[in-house]
Amino acid sequence: MQQRNASPHVLVIGAGVVGLTTAVAARRAAYRVTLVAESFAPHITSVIAGALWEWPPAVCGHHRDEDSVVRAKDWCMDSYRNFIDLAADPATGVHVREAVFYFRKPVDEDPEQLAKMQELSARVLGFRHDAGLIYQYGVSPRSGAVDAYCYQAPMIDTDAYLGWLLNQARRAGCVILQGSIEGPLVEQQGQLLSTYRADAIVNCTGLGAVELAGESMYPLRGALIHVRNDGVGMPRITTAHAMAFDDTVGGQNMVFIVPRGEDRLVLGGLVEPGETATDLSLENHPPLRDMLERCQQFLPVLEKAALLEPKPVRTGLRPARARGVRLEVEPGTRIVHNVGHGGSGVTFSWGCATEVTRLISTLAPR
Repeated sequence: MQQRNASPHVLVIGAGVVGLTTAVAARRAAYRVTLVAESFAPHITSVIAGALWEWPPAVCGHHRDEDSVVRAKDWCMDSYRNFIDLAADPATGVHVREAVFYFRKPVDEDPEQLAKMQELSARVLGFRHDAGLIYQYGVSPRSGAVDAYCYQAPMIDTDAYLGWLLNQARRAGCVILQGSIEGPLVEQQGQLLSTYRADAIVNCTGLGAVELAGESMYPLRGALIHVRNDGVGMPRITTAHAMAFDDTVGGQNMVFIVPRGEDRLVLGGLVEPGETATDLSLENHPPLRDMLERCQQFLPVLEKAALLEPKPVRTGLRPARARGVRLEVEPGTRIVHNVGHGGSGVTFSWGCATEVTRLISTLAPR
């Protein structure tokens, strides 16, 4: 792609999946792009993400703001279509596989879940509502699951995908710089626009938006346990299994079992609001041992799964926001905020990036 000196120039801050996707989308829309970030893959939260595409609200249950969820449905479908296309190229790390979602009571008896299922069923590939999935996949009766549905869902190998996405940004002509931007963006807008010769700024900094934009965000700590999925010791699992967090049950009760790439399986899920330590292990954090046992009890075949050594546990801080995603222009500025994705950064990434490019056009018209 040839850069046109006359085209508007966009400064993107942040190199997680949201920032990189935004940069690539902006280049495809013929903007010049400079991306500045303090950290890049593999040293970012996006690499740790569960990265299973889901219809909102996701299984972790922390995207509940009605306005944000309504907008997220469009973002989701934009991403779904993009990921389906990307799965054709093995280099992307994107796979499309069956994902099964389980429920503790019949979906038809839960108005919220029924409405979600009806919306979802018309939009995805391979949808099937069938309680028989519980028995088909050997889910334990002790799980409490009584109903289930499945569909074809993108599942992203984040190690491969984030590297591929960064390479796409470079190949598209984005200028990639490592650096730190500190302090309120509004107060330094003029300096940043001048320094980077930019016409607009896009804030994709996740939890960094607390400092840069004064956001009332909070860390939502999560962790995944990586186990071998190469067919040695147990049958290879190629289907995702998930049961949403239920706040009426108490304690950590979410189940998240997702194949990653060709030979790995990630097990979750942990939802710990406000916690910031990330040096967790099966030895020093009992909830992780409980999480592993919960997945094994849910799907007994996992009792034979071998941990992926030397570091089977990956911990990250989801950038959560009480009112869901903030995707808007800061009034009276040339700043677009694209933050607050919680545990849905991958699922929302392409849809949010597309909307960002539309907002940029209002700030830096050609």
